[in-house]
Amino acid sequence: MCADTSTTAYWDAAAADFDNEPDHGLRDPAVREAWAARLRGWLPERAGDVLDLGCGTGSLALLAAEWGHRVTGVDRSPRMVELARAKLGGTGATVLVGDAAEPPVGEGSFDVVLVRHLLWMLPDRQAVLRRWVRLLRPGGRLVLIEGRWGESDPVGLPAAELSALVGPVTERLSVEQLAPDAALWGRVVRDERYALVADLAPARRHTEIVDVHLILRRGDEVLLARRANTGYADGLLHAPSGHVEDGEDVRAAMLRETAEEIGLTLGPNEVRVVLVLQHKAPTGAARTGWFFEAEAGRESGLEPVNREPEKCSELGWFPLDALPDDMVAYCRAGLEAYRAGHRFALHWHEPDDPIGYAPEGPDRLTRL
Repeated sequence: MCADTSTTAYWDAAAADFDNEPDHGLRDPAVREAWAARLRGWLPERAGDVLDLGCGTGSLALLAAEWGHRVTGVDRSPRMVELARAKLGGTGATVLVGDAAEPPVGEGSFDVVLVRHLLWMLPDRQAVLRRWVRLLRPGGRLVLIEGRWGESDPVGLPAAELSALVGPVTERLSVEQLAPDAALWGRVVRDERYALVADLAPARRHTEIVDVHLILRRGDEVLLARRANTGYADGLLHAPSGHVEDGEDVRAAMLRETAEEIGLTLGPNEVRVVLVLQHKAPTGAARTGWFFEAEAGRESGLEPVNREPEKCSELGWFPLDALPDDMVAYCRAGLEAYRAGHRFALHWHEPDDPIGYAPEGPDRLTRL
């Protein structure tokens, strides 16, 4: 190996050697078949997008392309790229000149990132691995072929060390020892040689809490409840509200919460949806709120009472056009959107925003 392995000149000089070595050029039919058998087990059965970084002259890339995978190779040596393009001609593969640590490809574009005998030579391996992970789609796979060679002055990357680097950025990994399989190398080897295969977590379906809020009107006033002893926004005013339970529709949830919190038994026709508001809390968790309107008053017989004094210190009526400042910002944003006649809106907190309404703070309400 050359001491200055980061230079283009090194890779240009090594191109011919790598193409002729049985474990790199795969010109020996037995060696090629041995690598083909291993590679088939590391790549998806269905055709996918494979990125071969530090592809050299394209030996492994050619195997993947022959099985129908859409292959992109990247190498920093123009000479190696020239040889790889010639080898891969007619397969539809793309070969680019570029730095494997910062490949000139888009993020989230590949099902597999394949790298052989390269990571051990790169500085800041953790940062490089994070970059490679970002190139993968959800559920994608890293295939890293590495080893540790030499007795008196060994070089390389032990499997235990690489596993510790890869573990935090992937969901699961396995290490396959390759040194005992002499067919892969065309000879018996005594070094540590292995393939580390690591999978990302599959894409997760977007899920959100769904909550319901009651805008109980009495003329130009609206009912608000002061939170207490809940551990969240205690001391602030909020409309009667709650979460939709599993298997429950939003209207049924609103009727249930109304009865539980303020003792009103409303019928389905006594509430109507007036606003849907998606909200993100300062912690980053998102939820979707359905705001329902209902009318109260002595004539209708709908006079609220505090049914949850352990969670609510008081109920009060407040002018809708002069809402108090000591409110939960989420609820106040919903009431302001409602008063303005909006049916759909966003309320997207930034991480440092307070939970409570801040009169002088930025307006996080977006009308849709």
